[in-house]
Amino acid sequence: MLVRVLYHDHCFDGAASAAFFSRFIAGAFHPDAEFRYTGMAHRADQTFDPALFDGDENAIVDFKYSSDPRLTWWFDHHQSAFLNALDAAHFRRDTSGHKLYDPSFKSCASFIATAARERFGFCAPDLEDLVYWSRIIDGAQYPDAKTAVELGAPAMKLTLVIEATKGSGIVQQIISWMQHRKLDEIVLEPEVTELYAPLYRRHLENQRVIRERAGEDRGVVFFDLDGCDMEGYNKFIPYYLFPDSVYTVSVSPSTFRTKISVGSNPWAKVELKHNLASICERYGGGGHARVGAISLAPGALDQARAIAREIVAELRN
Repeated sequence: MLVRVLYHDHCFDGAASAAFFSRFIAGAFHPDAEFRYTGMAHRADQTFDPALFDGDENAIVDFKYSSDPRLTWWFDHHQSAFLNALDAAHFRRDTSGHKLYDPSFKSCASFIATAARERFGFCAPDLEDLVYWSRIIDGAQYPDAKTAVELGAPAMKLTLVIEATKGSGIVQQIISWMQHRKLDEIVLEPEVTELYAPLYRRHLENQRVIRERAGEDRGVVFFDLDGCDMEGYNKFIPYYLFPDSVYTVSVSPSTFRTKISVGSNPWAKVELKHNLASICERYGGGGHARVGAISLAPGALDQARAIAREIVAELRN
């Protein structure tokens, strides 16, 4: 029995979701299953290659829905969970009980854990710490920006490795470890510590670059990372550097997309007025009410900057 798991790559909650889902399937359905993982990234031309669904069971966790008939499991918690209206309608017609969606959850891993317990009677008490940290990290439940940026806890050190390392190999190794081991043990693995040291130095350098490039006006921080090779950076750095800000908009090019990131300060001193997922959806992106993104084609910097200017102007009003 081969179970293929497509998960949101370079994301702590994506990795935690893949890990908990694997424990759930092995514990409740297929104890002898072989699991293989595919990391997914949002792209401008988002589609699902049919070759992705090569398992006896095929799952997507913490990522957009696919109407491919070979998809047997799906869990997501993003407001922007569907590529189009046809996919949304396809999901609503599903009667399997294995495709579940609830945007009220702070993390997809916590959603999977709750659904596994309430619908299927499966519990994994040893993974409670993993689920707890998925809510903290994906739901921005840190007490302050200092905690989010200074990376004191093992889970946050793992987040840096998961988000900033190149390729998916170490992420999938971490998914394997997460299924049965404590986070404070995983972070001490030689493969992790070897990666963490240079990534932490880069994390400090990212703070310097953002400090130099960012500007704040009427509560909105904007920065353009063209030429910086900074596709992945800690999204709380702007609020660490600009504690009175309310929103952040940034442009960051990479080899496979040009990304516009839109975020809100979890510790803002004023009430947030904008749904950022809804704003991003107008440009083909999406996300959550408090954080979203738009993916354009590689090299589409002029278009990205134009969109970013429009969003900045909207958020400043």
